[in-house]
Amino acid sequence: MSLLNHSIKELEEKLHNKEITAKELVEASIERIKEVDDEVQAFITVDEENAIKAAEELDTAEEGKLFGLPVGIKDNIVTKALKTTVGSQLLKNFDHPLYDATVIDKLNQEKAIPVGKLNMDEFAMGSSTENSSFSKTRNPWNTDYVPGGSSGGAAAAVAAGEVLFALGSDTGGSIRQPAAFCGVVGMKPTYGRVSRFGLVAFASSLDQVGPITRTVEDNARVLEVIAEHDERDATSANVEVPTYTDALTADVKNLKIGVPKEYLSEEVNPEVKEAVQKALSIYEKLGATWEEVSLPHSKYAEAAYYLVSSSEASANLARYDGVRYGERSENAKNMLEMYKLSRSEGFGDEVKRRIMLGTFALSSGNYEEYFEKAQKVRTLIKQDFENAFEKYDVIIGPTTPSTAFKFGEKTDNPLAMYANDVLTVPVNLAGVPAMSVPCGFSNEGLPIGLQIIGKHFDEETVYRAAHAYEQATDHHTKRPQLGGGK
Repeated sequence: MSLLNHSIKELEEKLHNKEITAKELVEASIERIKEVDDEVQAFITVDEENAIKAAEELDTAEEGKLFGLPVGIKDNIVTKALKTTVGSQLLKNFDHPLYDATVIDKLNQEKAIPVGKLNMDEFAMGSSTENSSFSKTRNPWNTDYVPGGSSGGAAAAVAAGEVLFALGSDTGGSIRQPAAFCGVVGMKPTYGRVSRFGLVAFASSLDQVGPITRTVEDNARVLEVIAEHDERDATSANVEVPTYTDALTADVKNLKIGVPKEYLSEEVNPEVKEAVQKALSIYEKLGATWEEVSLPHSKYAEAAYYLVSSSEASANLARYDGVRYGERSENAKNMLEMYKLSRSEGFGDEVKRRIMLGTFALSSGNYEEYFEKAQKVRTLIKQDFENAFEKYDVIIGPTTPSTAFKFGEKTDNPLAMYANDVLTVPVNLAGVPAMSVPCGFSNEGLPIGLQIIGKHFDEETVYRAAHAYEQATDHHTKRPQLGGGK
């Protein structure tokens, strides 16, 4: 059975009608992983034995909203008794976590079946998954190209049909950018909409868990399950969670769209710009209207983001000292060497770079000049969005300034790599929801993503706009040619 040709809703119906069993579905996922993952390298850990065992038990159990559906989990989301590495050698021996993240609890309650942990840039720091200390995940559309990051394994696994959906995390675009590069749907919910309990922290005021799927409807169904107030997360918002699938009416008549002129600058690849303009034309045909709008402080977003996120990373990653958990250097001769060597041997170059930047920004004499100023800019960026949303229902533009790039193309130039996030980081700084949906392909056959940004806690309108566009196009129906699918 090919998972590629079915939506979550279709498979739920087949399971409910006893046309297939949960075990057959999980076995199909495992078979697909064995067929193509040597080529894609999306997984760090495949939990075949426990996944099949769980499926066998489900076939005699009551059904849930995601009953029997195979899911992949980004490897910075803690899973009880299943290795959680965060893509780092520092946690390569974290084999038996003692608890599940809240989002895993939610999946378990609705009878989804995790089949393994997905590759990622180390500690979620990267835009290409080249910073993983285990392997380099490859883009299923062309394996010479990166899948994006840091949730590159999650996006690639969904695009390759290894799992029906995946959970990723988004700190500065880490769900949306790989979703755009891999031609799938990725949602970063409003900050606080989904619990961060059990998400290994990168930058605590920016991190957010979200779903990656092949269709907008599938995405809405997953967010309905994982979104909820959680007392174990102090930043979790105590607001009602709507039934997102009810918003999928395909009706966007009179929807007001703002298109930031800063998001269609000369830095944006012409093919990407053309795809976005075609998408806007489709919205016009569907009865929506759009106007150019300005988000004037977005030009400062990249600098502000890297100062804020690196500062928070510096504080969050201080706990990895070789004492309580994680790898401890075998070469240390005393306590100070243990701290120094455990961290220098365990962390990769990009993580070290950001820790040093953050430590510098937080240090005496620099705090006001860098970190505090970046937070003030963050407030201005948030105000830009608030001002725009006084007039518009959603803001639309490209997810990324270009399509996927080749391996090694940007690794020697961190600033060029960071520029991939220039259109996604403003959303995290403002805390608003945004998603990427496929909106075309480049001349090289690489996917292009359309970014739809909404008001705080208004994922419903984002889903409505995304679903209407998706139903008017066929980009989401196309599949990469891998393994037996060739």
